[in-house]
Order: sequence, then C-alpha cells, then structure tokens
Amino acid sequence: MLESTPDISIDYDALITEDDTPVDNIPSEKQQRLLTEPLYSSWQGPGEQRPFLAAANIGVFSQTELPAIVPDVFLSLDVAVARDWWLKKHRSYFIWDVGKPPDLVIEIVSNTVGNENGEKRKKYAWMRVPFYVIYDPRLEVMEEALTVYELRDLQYERRENRLFACLKLGLTLWEGEFEGKVDTWLRWTDEQGKLIPTGKERAEQADQRAEQADQRAEQERLRAEQADQRAEQADQRAEHLAALLRQAGIVPDQK
Repeated sequence: MLESTPDISIDYDALITEDDTPVDNIPSEKQQRLLTEPLYSSWQGPGEQRPFLAAANIGVFSQTELPAIVPDVFLSLDVAVARDWWLKKHRSYFIWDVGKPPDLVIEIVSNTVGNENGEKRKKYAWMRVPFYVIYDPRLEVMEEALTVYELRDLQYERRENRLFACLKLGLTLWEGEFEGKVDTWLRWTDEQGKLIPTGKERAEQADQRAEQADQRAEQERLRAEQADQRAEQADQRAEHLAALLRQAGIVPDQK
C-alpha cells in the first residue's frame, strides 16, 4: 500500500480532474454502465462491512506531477466515497489519499488509437494495479475479445482464468439484451461463475418468482377445490346408495 501524502502539500485546485470533454461512444457508455450498476444493485460485495468503489471514466492520479489516466471502468475494494464528495479533492481517485491503486481496471477498445495493450498497460503496471482487463469486442488491437493480465514482479502476465478469488468476482462474455440492444457484452459473475444481474434483471427475476408463487398458490387452490368436489361427490354417492338400500328394506350401517 502506498503511503499517503499530507494534504497540506497538494494544491488540488491546480489539478485538472475533469474537463467535461465527451470522449466516449454509445456502445462503450452502455458497456461501462453494465459493468458498474450490477455491482451496486445486486452484488453482495467483497465481504461483510467492506465497502467498494466501482466507477467509469474517472481520473486516477498516481502523482501530482502527472496527468490522470482515465480507465473505462475500475473497481477498488475497501474504498468508500467521501461524505463531502463535491470537494475537488474527493471527485477523482487520488492514490496518495486513497492509499492504494484500484484492484482491477477494464479498458474497452473501440479504435486503434488508445494503445490499450502498449502504453496504457505499462502505466497500469507502474501504478501497481493488480488486474488489468482489455475488452476488444471488434478485435481492433487484440487477437481475442477478452484479455486478462495479472501483475507479477511489476509486470503483467496473461492469465486464462477469468475468476478473481481475492475480489470474489469473475468476468464472462454474455450474449444477450441490455437496454434494447442484443450483443455480446462483458459481464461480472460471482465467485461461483453465476452472472450478477442488473437491477432490472433482478426486479424481473423477483416478478417471475412472485408470479410462480401465485401460480403455485392457484394450483394448490384448484387442487383443494377438486379434493372438495371429490369428497362431495363421494358423499352424494354414499347417500344415493343408502337411499337405494332403504328402498330395498335394508337399513344401512350408520358407522
């Protein structure tokens, strides 16, 4: 963990933390939200009482003399958003204040100019980000759509395993519909490999469970009604038989 630098030596107002310049495209923006929203709406988190920060397009500062690097998505465990988050010193990710780099960074490739597998990879390794993921859905710069790197001896090594046991998370490529668009999406899974649903998916699943419960209750009601009908029919048959016996001068057994 990096040592924290005292605030008194840093002029946060002099740092360019945001410039309001639109730089993303529609597919990347949707993909970014698909990687952040489910963690807050459906993930149980890294452990009891452990906060986390998942964000998209937020500047990560390693030194005051260097400009920020802006990951498409990052995840940092044991980090909470500051209570006074509108202060400039809390609107970006300052490693010297947080005390650690993000645990995992994801870059989404949409063209050939981002240098995700070159300069950016070197910068994240220098910042000591443990896991670096490149998602290249159109194979612009990579040979595969999903590439996962793990930091070892200050250098990234390719890993085939897409589960991150220390994060209690995994990543997977998923064919499906998100916000009306059917495509291949990068999604989070839990540590067992089960897809972490979006808030909408979770609500739909709850509605389905409620509908199934209603259907089961209706089936139970129908079965009970049918059982009552069968019992009533049995009573009617017994009464009819008793009437026939009485007509024949036979007293039915009253037991």
